[in-house]
Amino acid sequence: MATTTFLSNATINITQGATTYDLSDQANQCTLTIGQDSLEITAFGDTGHKFAGGLQSVDVSITFFLSYGTGEVEAMLAACVGQGTTTLVISPSGTSESASNPEYTISNAMMANAPVINSTVGEIATVTASWTGGTWARDVTP
Repeated sequence: MATTTFLSNATINITQGATTYDLSDQANQCTLTIGQDSLEITAFGDTGHKFAGGLQSVDVSITFFLSYGTGEVEAMLAACVGQGTTTLVISPSGTSESASNPEYTISNAMMANAPVINSTVGEIATVTASWTGGTWARDVTP
């Protein structure tokens, strides 16, 4: 079986309220973990545990180059913190959805805290922001 090399070039669009931030060019790491809660449905007579999928689970972690000003990273972080209504649209490589480039839309995600300052002399400032919760949908339609 041949292996496939994947070179990432993620697209990251974050919407809070009426403002959408395209921060694809201001990030260098993105991790999206999706799943569902495990609900036990083991019944009398079963010889092992059985589970069914429950509510969706979502965790997003993005490392940004910290920037300040209208439409920049810090403004987005400040707008999102504590809201629980953030929408993130993330694809692993560009904007054309396909089976090899699925687009994920996360709705009503929550950012509990916002890393808005990270300063070290002689270094480029980066911060890692995290969202959790909400619902996710996967799209592979071109």
